Amino acid sequence: MTDRVYPAAKPNPPPGMNGTAAAANGAGPAKTTQLYNPNRPRPMYRPPPQRQRRCCSCRKFCCLCFIYTLIAILSLILLAAIAACIFYVLYHPKHPTFSVSSVRISKFNLSAADSNGFSTLSSRLDFTVTAKNPNKKKIVFVYDPITVDVAAAGVDAGNTTVPGFTHVEGNTTVIKGTMVSDPTRSLDSDSVAPLRADLGKKSGFPVSLEINTQVKVQMGKLKTQKVGIRVTCDGIRGFLPPKPAKNSTKKAVPAAPATTTGAKCKVDLRIKIWKFTF
Repeated sequence: MTDRVYPAAKPNPPPGMNGTAAAANGAGPAKTTQLYNPNRPRPMYRPPPQRQRRCCSCRKFCCLCFIYTLIAILSLILLAAIAACIFYVLYHPKHPTFSVSSVRISKFNLSAADSNGFSTLSSRLDFTVTAKNPNKKKIVFVYDPITVDVAAAGVDAGNTTVPGFTHVEGNTTVIKGTMVSDPTRSLDSDSVAPLRADLGKKSGFPVSLEINTQVKVQMGKLKTQKVGIRVTCDGIRGFLPPKPAKNSTKKAVPAAPATTTGAKCKVDLRIKIWKFTF
């Protein structure tokens, strides 16, 4: 009997050959396994940026509103300045002037101090004040009732109220009145001491007038609101009236005229804004 010969078994191909053969056959590359490395750094998470279009648009709107408002205010100020310049060129407005013509003291009695150190003053003064409107064009001043206060060396010596009047351009108005003090009003020794010292001087004692009122200005058909006005007149020297003789039967005592040659009057506007007066 003859022996049969069997073919030898094919040797296994190397590992790299399997992938090459598979690729040659179109089966695709061989899958490789990835090992987990715990020490490998992970990528940082970055949140997506937030949209700020709405905030930018609101900020832009506020900026535009502020700019337009500022431009409008500056334009109004410029227009007001131009209108004031035109008004001044056309009218040349001037404020009214006041001067003291005469002050006559017919009674001025300062009592002696009582046990508490208080004194009383009984006085009577007649005054004449001249008001002038120096404007030449149609600028008219309309005055409310006028309050006049008199002080002697800083001590209240009386007050009165005279009627208001209309002051046309270029006109001169004479204001007359009589002021009587309150004899029941008590004056402390500190306020009376300067007056008592001045009463014995030959040069007389200082007298001042204060005039307060409200005035409205008319310029043709244009009328302004009422504005407060204060006139302060200083530089007046008063003298005590002569005492009647003991044997005289005349009850009336001639008034002593005050010296008004050095009197000067200052005019101030009293502008009231809410609760404040300037």
